[in-house]
Amino acid sequence: MKKCILIALLLFGSSQVSQAQSPEEKIKELGLELPEVSQPMANYVKWKQVGNLLYLAGNGPDVFGKVGADLTTEEGYQAARETGLEIIAVLQAATGDLSRIKQFVKVLGMVNSAPDFTGHPAVINGFSDLMVAVFGQKGKHARSAVGVAALPNNIAVEIEVIVELEDEK
Repeated sequence: MKKCILIALLLFGSSQVSQAQSPEEKIKELGLELPEVSQPMANYVKWKQVGNLLYLAGNGPDVFGKVGADLTTEEGYQAARETGLEIIAVLQAATGDLSRIKQFVKVLGMVNSAPDFTGHPAVINGFSDLMVAVFGQKGKHARSAVGVAALPNNIAVEIEVIVELEDEK
């Protein structure tokens, strides 16, 4: 019986298994559109590579206000997701090929929040969920999600990331 199941899996199961998709293919499959990479707002760069680590400057959405006062947790989640799309666009510009990303290492998510708001992790999940949807296990990361009194131009969230790149061939 076990032999029959194994043969069936070998014959029929392999046709069910799809090839691993590139992040670009996954973005297309999910119907996502990456925004244009904006210019830095001040005297800094969007990314800096040191060895195989790529450090991204903080990015934020075109969503404004304090979560817990002006915005709901769900609106904050969507703002963090929008920020994730901007970050993917910056990663694309920095690497030329999202498949060069070996893994996400560390994420700092800052939420512009009302003083009594405590749902910061739920907001930054908008970013984290998107990275796992696009990059799979490579998108899982260590993370801090914190509330802050204010962010530049009153944006709802600001997120910075560190990714490890594959060795160049």
